[in-house]
Amino acid sequence: MGTSRIIWTKIDEAPALATYCLLPIIQQYTKGSGIDVETRDISLSGRIIANFPDNLSEDQKVPDYLTQLGELALTPEANIIKLPNISASIPQLQAAIKELQEKGYDIPDYPEEPKTDAEKTLQARFAAVLGSAVNPVLREGNSDRRAATSVKKFAQKHPHRMMQDWPESGSKAQVVHMDGGDFFESETSTTVGKACDVKIEFVAGDGKATVLKENLSLQEDEVIDAAVMHVAALRKFYGEQIEAAKKDGVLLSLHLKATMMKISDPIMFGHCVSVYYKDALDKHADALKEIGANVNNGLTDVLEKLDRLPADKKAEIEADIAAVYEKQPQLAMVDSRKGITNLHVPNNIIVDASMPNVVRDGGRMWNNDDELQDCIAMVPDRCYATIYKEILENAKANGQFDPSTMGSVSNVGLMAQKAEEYGSHDKTFEAPANGTIRVVDDSGVTLLEQSVETDDIFRMCQVKDAPIRDWVKLAVTRAKASGEPAVFWLDERRGHDTEILKKVEKYLADHDTSGLDIRVMRPADAMKFSLERIRKGENTISVTGNVLRDYLTDLFPILELGTSARMLSIVPLMKGGGLFETGAGGSAPKHVQQLLKEGHTRWDSLGEYCALVPSLELIAENADNERAALLAETLDQAISRYLENARYPSRKVNEIDNRGSTFYLALYWAQTLAAQDKDAELKARFATVAKELEENESKIIEELLAAQGSPVDIGGYYHPDAAMAEKEMRPSATFNAVIDAL
Repeated sequence: MGTSRIIWTKIDEAPALATYCLLPIIQQYTKGSGIDVETRDISLSGRIIANFPDNLSEDQKVPDYLTQLGELALTPEANIIKLPNISASIPQLQAAIKELQEKGYDIPDYPEEPKTDAEKTLQARFAAVLGSAVNPVLREGNSDRRAATSVKKFAQKHPHRMMQDWPESGSKAQVVHMDGGDFFESETSTTVGKACDVKIEFVAGDGKATVLKENLSLQEDEVIDAAVMHVAALRKFYGEQIEAAKKDGVLLSLHLKATMMKISDPIMFGHCVSVYYKDALDKHADALKEIGANVNNGLTDVLEKLDRLPADKKAEIEADIAAVYEKQPQLAMVDSRKGITNLHVPNNIIVDASMPNVVRDGGRMWNNDDELQDCIAMVPDRCYATIYKEILENAKANGQFDPSTMGSVSNVGLMAQKAEEYGSHDKTFEAPANGTIRVVDDSGVTLLEQSVETDDIFRMCQVKDAPIRDWVKLAVTRAKASGEPAVFWLDERRGHDTEILKKVEKYLADHDTSGLDIRVMRPADAMKFSLERIRKGENTISVTGNVLRDYLTDLFPILELGTSARMLSIVPLMKGGGLFETGAGGSAPKHVQQLLKEGHTRWDSLGEYCALVPSLELIAENADNERAALLAETLDQAISRYLENARYPSRKVNEIDNRGSTFYLALYWAQTLAAQDKDAELKARFATVAKELEENESKIIEELLAAQGSPVDIGGYYHPDAAMAEKEMRPSATFNAVIDAL
């Protein structure tokens, strides 16, 4: 029997901690089955260390595993299980750097405002670590994301209890967006006729051209687009919503994605901070500029840098900031006990995780008194705001969704090869003055151009032809397999979508679609159609671009399942391998905080359990490995028992947590392997394991619960000490002895 390899990614926060508990079980259970399960470190700290080896000792250096995995993803042998990783904002990056420096790693500080060429070069190097650095490298295929059948059935049989009723007396909640001047209005697009190199340049009013980016290679039939967010219109929009929130007595909240959209959205976030706190920030503009306060990093950045000022000046500015709250509307709170508002840190409220909670909580967010209150949710750009507006209005009119009866909205997502906006990071710029930003090919022909005013946000996006062709094929495949309607969420009024529509029509003709229900609808209409079906208990496939893929695959699972971490994401790689993603990590920071505070981790590894099944099935298919097929089959059965017996983690300390859940998964998997008759060797081997785990169940659970209730130290947040983390995540000597003996 040949050996096949599964790469299990080492990442960040709660899923990284859960790996210390789960991975030894997987490695031991698959031993002797022609399967090696190996790890590769693509965590935020690991990426920083790999990118800055210059002054590190040999024992501190690590290979650039992300690049290695990107190369592996281009081969048929790829079999990668990717857990949620940090898409770092600048504050997260700075916190990780500080932690590494304190551990003796000679990593340079991130230059927020580079002045020298050396600082500009350093900032460019850090760009490889910021934002969505991992996903574009590994996603060499499109996404098939849905709840496993067993997970959905369980969710309907045992619905989560987090749904809040919408007030019968009416709700003032609303989603608001710009009516002009946004990316949606300005976007233009074209399909490149032949392969070429292009540059992006700014042309000032006097005709002088400055190159912003050059040597960008485009493929034949690639779709490109350019759009501008006009900041004057954006700031006017923010000002109007501040007044509306004040008038209606509702909370004001801002919903962007400053992690994945690491250039444009932090700037948009910063404009909201500067408009809301205008009186205080304008009054002290010179002093704040002197200390390098950056509103793009949120109010926290301003407050922390006040320490650089004399005490009396610091106190004066703090008092003026506090006075702002007396005249402005209340902000939605992230942590009312600590006074952390929606505008403190850009990565605290991320639209795809925050907006589902607004719907779930009856159109409300938390106020300063730690109570739920109606809110205005600002989602500035109309490319995506309309879907949230539609679902909010639907819930206001029809009441809360019922997880016990509601249908599902799965997703086929166009994301391969840095598709669309998530590939725009290195092509996003603030206009230095009034003028034009244009995309020019190597023959001097202008392909796209946008008129800009000072500080307007320009972005160029692209999507290659092969991923679009593959995306259409995957949509047809899913429609055939499920018998459910497949809806392309595309708006012919949007520049980019008009080009994609042409390709969808062209490539659908390559497939037999007879008997299939395949539609093209504007996003708001597609949402309305899907919600009508959901309320009838019917399922629908959403076929979307990259950002909508991201937003919808948090939105619906949070409502249906209580969390998007339980979703199964299969990415059939275009070269024949497989990438299996394990849910969402939006709640991961809170889980780590709870572990550190009280020794309890409520991260649910169900996503990891489910992802391992198709990973094993891929080995079974590609290597003709019958034992891998059996391991997949029995694991799937074990997951069903795990759900039926409600062995998922409790939110409360001194009750079963991630470690107890993983114990039960190991127990059920061993019992299922011991009960099967297809492989006598595995049957005998796991009969012993199952017997030992069964006989010691009470003792193991007692040991696991004994580890809870007190603060713990894992030696770091972004770069924990491996031995300390393993000690906390494998606290049962009895359980460890059984597993390690395998």
